Amino acid sequence: MAFVAGMACALVPVGSHAHAQETGDDQAEQSQTPASEPAPTSLNRLSLDDLIPSDAVNNAEEWAGQSGPGATSPQAEERAEADVDDVSDAAEVQLDSLTDPAISAALDNFEIPQPDQLEPDPQVTAIAEIDAPDLIEFPELEEFKISDELILAFPKDNDRFPERTGFIERFKALSTIETLEGGEGTVPQLAARARADETLLAEMLRTYGYYDGEVVRQLSGGRRGDNGDGSNVDVDPQVRFDVLPGDRYTFGAIDLGQLNEAPDFEMLRDSFGIQTGDPLQSDRIIAKQTDLRLALGEGGYPFAEIDAPSLLIDHDRSEGDLTLPVAPGGKYRIGGIVSADESFLSGKHLSRIARFEGGDIYQASLQADLRRAILATGLVTSVTVAPRELTAPQDGQPGEVALDVEFEEAPLRTIAGAVGYGTEDGVKVEASWEHRNLFPSEGSIRLRGILGTREQLASITFKKNNFRDRDQVLTVDAYASDIETEAVDARTLALRGSFEKISNLLFQKPLSWQVGAEVLYSDERNRVIGGVERERQTFNIFGLFASATIDASDDLLDPSKGFRLTGFLAPEVSRSQGINSFYLRAQADASVYQNVGSTVLAGRVRAATIQGAEFFEVAPSRRLYAGGGGSVRGYGFQGVGPRNDFGEATGGASLVELAIEARIQTGLLDGAVEIVPFIDAGSVALGSTPDFRFIQYGAGVGVRYKTSFGPIRVDVGAPLNPTQFDAPVVVYVSLGQAF
Repeated sequence: MAFVAGMACALVPVGSHAHAQETGDDQAEQSQTPASEPAPTSLNRLSLDDLIPSDAVNNAEEWAGQSGPGATSPQAEERAEADVDDVSDAAEVQLDSLTDPAISAALDNFEIPQPDQLEPDPQVTAIAEIDAPDLIEFPELEEFKISDELILAFPKDNDRFPERTGFIERFKALSTIETLEGGEGTVPQLAARARADETLLAEMLRTYGYYDGEVVRQLSGGRRGDNGDGSNVDVDPQVRFDVLPGDRYTFGAIDLGQLNEAPDFEMLRDSFGIQTGDPLQSDRIIAKQTDLRLALGEGGYPFAEIDAPSLLIDHDRSEGDLTLPVAPGGKYRIGGIVSADESFLSGKHLSRIARFEGGDIYQASLQADLRRAILATGLVTSVTVAPRELTAPQDGQPGEVALDVEFEEAPLRTIAGAVGYGTEDGVKVEASWEHRNLFPSEGSIRLRGILGTREQLASITFKKNNFRDRDQVLTVDAYASDIETEAVDARTLALRGSFEKISNLLFQKPLSWQVGAEVLYSDERNRVIGGVERERQTFNIFGLFASATIDASDDLLDPSKGFRLTGFLAPEVSRSQGINSFYLRAQADASVYQNVGSTVLAGRVRAATIQGAEFFEVAPSRRLYAGGGGSVRGYGFQGVGPRNDFGEATGGASLVELAIEARIQTGLLDGAVEIVPFIDAGSVALGSTPDFRFIQYGAGVGVRYKTSFGPIRVDVGAPLNPTQFDAPVVVYVSLGQAF
């Protein structure tokens, strides 16, 4: 019907026209129209007012609810019916006009040309040829609760992500959600930090070589709940991350720059370790770069350079091509040590300190060790040790370098003083003066004096550090003293010399030893008690001594595991009142340390004896005593053992001590404070064989405050089976653990 009507309109004769002008709702004027032209329909005469009556404006909802196009005014409905009749009549007229012979003849020869076929659009073809995406099977996941606010989920099949355990621990250390505290405002904070943690997880996956991995974040909870006081708070907010690692990439091509030019290429290449086809992990690149740098430094390459690595990821191959620019720089031997100031620390002396000989292959660790040893002298504040080429490598033979040592001198003279009071020492004033390099290199002189209620001392000491070899010390000490202890009143002149191989805070040795000799004159008596004068007795003593320590502990001042064994022997000859006495003083110490969680259990045993003489033939100052902060805590110095009728501690010829303590971490002051309960026991016998007749027990608790130079110790002990001579409580303060 629409096609026929359209044809009729197209065949209107030229010059014909039809128009209508609205004059109102029901009136219109029409121009004269040829008989062959159909009359225009009245549908064209409907106005907006006919379609939407005025009452619809006043009651729009009621008018809109009417159904059908006839929901208008009655007049509009009548006109619409008339229009339908007019359209039907017009259609019949148009059909009749198509039977005109002239028109039919024109249409017989009318042809519509066939359009040319269009060329296919390449873009449309490419889109059509794209295969439908394969749907990835979502693996079964296993949840790991990190905290109340955080859950991680990984594929349950551990083979899909074998690094899961280490990944979780690493994430805990870096997560921003882990540092979030609960309370109001937690939900918006949790949402913000969840986005940061999502980025973190994605970066961590790439670090482990999972470049196609995905992280799905879900934020749940955060419901509004009653706080109990009428206010509302967010409750139970939680974030879950589903970690889908995907396939792990592997190392592709590996370029190590000029490393193949090194004489030790195979050894150096093996130290790097990473091979094509190995699982890709960024951490391993850094670790193996360090291993290669160490191998170069230890293999004789002082001028080796390694630039930053780069990794090119190829997603098509699922591989990463690694480039690590390496310039080995040639292999060298050590030619010697050159000091910046020969008069202060000579090159010859520095060669004694060094742990290498001229001609040895260069090692970076030997260079670093030399620097630490120079700092340990205490004569300098800063040191630099740098290799300098003397001869270049030729014909496959290493070159030669000198180690240039430059330093800044430290103040060499020291004046020190102290004033104090102790239950064992009484009032004491101490002063000293020292020049640490008066006799270069490292020859020092020290003057020391003590004035106190129980001790007076004047001494001069010469010491030569690093004497003839590393960490060997020669010491000569001359002193005069007047000492009054719990058991002894002695006035002594002495000369003592020793030669030792020692441990220090920078270089703790598994074996240290000492040998020496001493000669002394001593005027002694037991202490005056109750106003009863004791007869003084002089002794001329000459002795040799030697000791050795096996140290398998992990720290010199604060051990937490391992053990120590020390043995001491001192053969002596003593002459007093025309009688010569020959005897041997011997002592053995053993201590053991064991970690139990955050607590260190420590135990000590000591045994000593004097063989070859009765105890009364030995000068009181050379006998064996127990009691004190380094012996049996809870008792005064030399307060444990037999006493005579005057209540004097006489000492003895044999000794046994035991001690057990627990060093418990408290977490106070960032773990610097320890609480240490302890129990000690000790016995001194008159004979050279222990008989345990005079055994004393002590117990107490101590506090340790750890510093960079060792723990400060404060112990409070009480005797468990006290005598009339023992105080109820004794306090000890010192540096380092009790043993």
